[in-house]
Amino acid sequence: MNPLKIVTRAAPTGPVLRIDGALDYGNATALRDMLPTLALQPGQRLVLDLAGMEFCDSSGITALIAARNHAQAAQADIALAAVPPNTLRILRIVGLDQIFSFHPDSDAATRP
Repeated sequence: MNPLKIVTRAAPTGPVLRIDGALDYGNATALRDMLPTLALQPGQRLVLDLAGMEFCDSSGITALIAARNHAQAAQADIALAAVPPNTLRILRIVGLDQIFSFHPDSDAATRP
């Protein structure tokens, strides 16, 4: 497995984080630590692009929930893009498909 790499870019709707590698126990804190540094304004959308995510365990899911909580605290929205099928299955099993919106890719997620 590749180490976690997070690349941030700005979109008209708000920040986009591309998450590559393993979002797991050893790496999930990197995402959680990055959240307070994001300039997220009310009404914007934080997009987590998971196209390059190879693995996600319960710590990774907790980090995704932390990102949602951060967006809510900023009165912003959050969307997950290009969620790998195995992760999407787990998110649906635990009911997180009820609190996240899903998009096929980050371009679709950043359309106003």
